Formats: sequence, structure tokens, C-alpha cells
Amino acid sequence: MADPSSYRPRPGDIPDTPGVYRFRDEHRRVIYVGKAKSLRQRLANYFQDLANLHPRTRTMVTTAASVEWTVVSTEVEALQLEYSWIKEFDPRFNVKYRDDKSYPYLAVTMNEEFPRVQVMRGHKKKGVRYFGPYGHAWAIRDTVDLLLRVFPVRTCSAGVFKNAARTGRPCLLGYIGKCSAPCVGRISPEDHRDLADEFCDFMAGRTGTYLRRLEKQMMEAAEEMEYERAARLRDDIGALRKAMEKSAVVLADATDADLIAVAEDELEAAVQIFHVRGGRVRGQRGWVTDKVEEVTTGALVEHALQQLYGEETGDAVPKEVLVPALPEPAEPVQEWLTGRRGSHVSLRIPQRGDKRALMETVQRNAQQALALHKTKRASDLTTRSRALEEIADALDLDSAPLRIECYDISHLQGDDVVASMVVFEDGLQRKSEYRRFQIKGFAGQDDVRSMHEVITRRFKRYLAEKERTGEWADGEDTDGAPAPAESAAPVGTAPGALLATPSAAVPPLTGTEADARPEAGAIAGARPAPAPTAPEPGVGPVDGALKDDDGRPRKFAYPPQLVVVDGGQPQVAAAQRALDELGIDDIAVCGLAKRLEEVWLPGEDDPVVLPRTSEGLYLLQRVRDEAHRFAITYQRTKRAKRFRAGPLDDVPGLGETRKQALIKHFGSVKRLRSATIEQIQEVPGIGRKTAETIAAALAQAAPAAPAVNTATGEIMEDEELETTAGSSGAPVTTGPPDERRGQET
Repeated sequence: MADPSSYRPRPGDIPDTPGVYRFRDEHRRVIYVGKAKSLRQRLANYFQDLANLHPRTRTMVTTAASVEWTVVSTEVEALQLEYSWIKEFDPRFNVKYRDDKSYPYLAVTMNEEFPRVQVMRGHKKKGVRYFGPYGHAWAIRDTVDLLLRVFPVRTCSAGVFKNAARTGRPCLLGYIGKCSAPCVGRISPEDHRDLADEFCDFMAGRTGTYLRRLEKQMMEAAEEMEYERAARLRDDIGALRKAMEKSAVVLADATDADLIAVAEDELEAAVQIFHVRGGRVRGQRGWVTDKVEEVTTGALVEHALQQLYGEETGDAVPKEVLVPALPEPAEPVQEWLTGRRGSHVSLRIPQRGDKRALMETVQRNAQQALALHKTKRASDLTTRSRALEEIADALDLDSAPLRIECYDISHLQGDDVVASMVVFEDGLQRKSEYRRFQIKGFAGQDDVRSMHEVITRRFKRYLAEKERTGEWADGEDTDGAPAPAESAAPVGTAPGALLATPSAAVPPLTGTEADARPEAGAIAGARPAPAPTAPEPGVGPVDGALKDDDGRPRKFAYPPQLVVVDGGQPQVAAAQRALDELGIDDIAVCGLAKRLEEVWLPGEDDPVVLPRTSEGLYLLQRVRDEAHRFAITYQRTKRAKRFRAGPLDDVPGLGETRKQALIKHFGSVKRLRSATIEQIQEVPGIGRKTAETIAAALAQAAPAAPAVNTATGEIMEDEELETTAGSSGAPVTTGPPDERRGQET
């Protein structure tokens, strides 16, 4: 625990101007980011008597080891830079909202020649119009099913669309009138785009004009005694009205607004947002956060606004934002929102009328969300703390294991052997820290040897990072091996320090490199990062873009307090032996055996048996099961990739583009195999030498085993395989039994 006076800057050195400041811990990780109208006055508040500080603020300043700041011109710039740094560094002591789900949107891909209506999640793409978010994907599908009767826009995937265009037959929706079938030319691209525009207009709330037009057409058809057409228009109007009923009118004046409500207690806060467009509730979402800093309701609202609109522009930011409390000060936030939208945005508290009543509804939703979150066992703060304490007591640890890493091995009868590493911090998943390994030291099935290799590789990287950043006291031994643990800085850091691990994603050990992101603003006192060390053979390069002084995570830079392996005595002994060989003696190791859920410790003949009702055992099971899931997923991905491999994959210098050109030209691998070198040269981009290489590779490769279409049970030829790759009936190879059967572990 650091003394704040040891790193307190002199008051005269701190500018009396707007800016953004950040506190770092002893490992140079950013643990808190804040903004201020006057940096001098704000920072002085952190360095007063500790007894006068809020408990969470006191914990932050005693965990920190330094503070630095960046001067900006206005408070709006400070707000923008604060948002960028919080998103980049993921500081431990800042409010971080955990979205309770990935909300689905109704999306219309206007950037395509034939726009498609579909359900989308995740990051928004340019050229796509979004409506929502919705609470459930089925709600979107119900709405789309009603609207397709009136707006028969394309909904099929690219593969289905191309297959229909090739065969000249539309899909089922084209036959029943719920798709205009642009794939077979029933409608021109221009008319189909107009249809998509009408669909978007209706979803955007401009419903009255369209309904009146349909009613007029229905009356005209009835007067002309075209009763079938009039009945169809009547049913269309009914479908549209039914779709409109799914989003109730809440504001009579066709208001476009977002309403934000906050429910909080001493430890956590829940935020609920209602998106109102055209006077109707078009979407709802919510977040929950741990209050790791002393924060007011206005500050929670400000953080919510940053997360909600930080990546949005234009109409995605509404004209009006209604909140329960205004940030302090509110003017910079309102100016920032206006800049994001491009026109004036009103940020205010509703006082009376329909908007006040709707705000009370949103507030009730926030209170219910907080109560529901409190009942979730895995996310309950008290339960997590009790689970960590029980683990520490059962394993005789000095302190609660705030960072736990779990490893599992997965393979299919000795093929595609992989391993996983999952990380839990403070009892919660830290998915940005997950890693995947390919076993490279040997071939075959040996879980014990695989576990030894994975633990060795992971902690070699940890020791390399410590050496690179100068954390070792005595450097290296004369033989070039890492210095022993006695001369190194302690591996187990103080409780709580590990929770400052930033969440920027770092690639797995498969050669993928992390993105290098530029620093935001000039930082007072910043220094260049040291040069990276040479990479470990077979592991991948140490990324020099992940600098020590910028607060971002270094690969495998942070050690756990506890290593859990999926297995019994042999796996635990292998993990402990790997740590002993590296000279690491202050990281605890245990294993959780599946059969009886026994906890095994190194060098012990008898397991530790935790009660079945133990929260500690429940947490270890969750960690073990998550590692198993992550390993199985990776192993299946590698196996599927291997099964999909064809003879063209072995041709050196032949990329994906030219492979597709060959298949498109000849129609199948079978026809390509029978082609002459001169015929292969006719494909654009294929020269004489490449054609000879392709012919030789195909001549050496054995013909593929027959495949079975799982939808029909038919034996498929090569030509059929090329046309069914995107269909639901996936072909299954009927090759040797050892490639089709086996137990996943």
C-alpha cells in the first residue's frame, strides 16, 4: 500500500486549466481516469487526509503509485478524452457498465444491391439502417413476418440468394408472396430498393401516410368491384396495424427521445434506457455496474451517456435525452451530444405530464433489474467474496485468490491437441484475458505432458515480460537462464492490484498480433517504451506495440494467485513441476477432478473435499467448466478446418482468390483434376509454373472420400458439394473411422 504523499505532485506543477488525469499503480497500469475543469483543484482533493476520503477513493489513492495529466482546451475535449481513455485502458476504479446481454437490432442492409432485412448484433456497420434494440430476437422476427406481407423485401443470406439465382428457382418465401424474389428477376434492383426504403420509413414511425394510402387503394378497388384485391389490401392494413400494436404509443406528440433511469445502492447501480421514436417505444436496454468509486447519480448518468452515444453519430443520437439527474456541469455533456448528432440535443429532467409518467416506468424497470441482478448467484458481490475466502481457507492460501487461471487440454483421439486458459478476476470472467494454445512439443495423446508444456509456455512469457520491463532485481544468470525466484520481484501481488488488468484484447498464442493503438494526447512525463525481447520459439512474437508505460496489458504480464487445472494428481504434478523448473514458488496450484469433484494439491496423497453446498466449490466448478468449454470450442474449430481442407490448400503460393477462381472456372475439383496444364492456364492469374504445380499436387492427392448430405442422406458428387456449401444440409465425410469417431476431452 503506497503513501499518497510519496507521489503527490507539487501544487505549482499542476496547471489550473481543464484536463484529464490518470492514476497508475506500481506496475504502471492505469487504475483510474478522471476529468476536471481545474486540474489543480481536483487533484488537491485526492491528497488530503486519508480519514476524510471516501473508502473507495482512499483505496484508489493508496493503490496508486503515480499520477499524470493531459491539458486540453475545453471541458468538451476533456469529456471526449476521458471517454477514450476509459474505453482504452479499462481502469479498475472507474465505473464500468456490464451490458446484461448483446441486444439484437432489426437491420436493413442498404449498402447492398438488393437490401436485406435481418437480425443483427454487435458493432454497427456503415450503410446499414438499424431499428431497436429489441429485448428478444423473436420479437424482431414476429414483426418482420407481419411486415413482409406488405413489404416483401429480401431476407435470405448471400449463399441462398446466389443458389436461387443459379437455379432460377426462388425460395419458399418467394412462392408464398413474402419475398419479391429479386434473385430470379421478378423485380428490378431499383424497385426493390424503393420497397426497402418504404419498409425503413414504416419502421421509423412514418406510418400514417402509408396506412391512409392503402385505405384509399382498398376503397378504390371495392368501388371497381375488384374484391379480391380489396380483400388483400384489407389484410395488409390489418397486418400493419398488428405490427404497430407491438410498440405502444407512449408520447402523443411523436417525440424522438431516450429516457434513462438509474437505481442504485451502496455497492451497485442499474441503468435502464427506453428508446422512443415517433412517440413509440422502439427499444429497451440496461446495464449494471459495481460502484468502485465515489460517484453521484449525475455522474452515473454521465457515464451512461458516454457508453450509449460514444460511438454513435447523426440520428442515432435523439433530439431529446431525459434523465433523472443532470451531470455536473451539464453544459459540456449537452454540447458533446450536440456534436455527436450534428444538431441541437436537449438534455433535461422531465417535470410533469406524459414524459414524467414514462420516466417513472423506466425507473421501476431499473429497480427491478437491480433486484434481479442481486439475486443472481454468480454476480452477487457477497457470494463471490465468500467463495474466494472459502477457497483460500481450503487451500491454505495467504490471501483470497483475486485472479484465478484455469487450464484444460482437449483433443480427438490424439489429433488436434489444444489447450485453453481462462481467467476469473474477483470471481467474474475476464474474457479479454482468455488464451488458446496449440500443443507443438510432441504428437499424440498425453494430457500430462501437454499440461506441462502449456504451463511452461505461459509462465516463460510472464518471466520474459518481467525481465523486459526491468522488474527483476539481479537480471540474468551467467548461462542466460532467468534469474531464480529469490532474486525476482514477488510473483503474487497485493490483493486487489490484479483487478487493474486492462481489458484490451491480446491475441492468443497462434501468431496473431495485437493492434497497435496510438496514445490519446500528449502525456506529462511520458517516456518511450523499451524494445521488445526476442520471441519464445513456437509461441509467437512479443508485441512491441503493447508498451509498458501506456497502461495497456502486456502479454501474460500479470500472474495469478491460483492456477487450477482440469484433472487429478498427474495433471497437478505436471503443472507444479513446470513452475518449479521456472523457479516460481509463490503461485498456488490445484486440480479439480470431474468424477467426484475433488480438489487435488501438489504432493498430497489425499484430496481436499469441499462441501457440495460450498460457494468455493461452485466457483471452482464454474472456472473448470468454462475452461473445458473454451478448449472444446477451439478444438472443434481446428478439426472442422482440417476436415474442410482440400487438395488445393497444399499448393504453395495459391491464395484464396485464385482457388476460388479455379473452382468457378472448372466447376469442381474433379473437373480441375482432369484438366490439362494449358486449360488451367486459361484461368486469370494462373501462369505456366503455377499450373504445373497445381496439376502435380492434384495428381499426387488421393481423391476425396464420398460425402453424405445430412438433409437427404444422398451420396454427393464433387459438383454437388460446390453448390451445397452454404446450405443447411452440410456434407459429412464417410472416410476412415478414426476420422469420424472419437471422444472429445
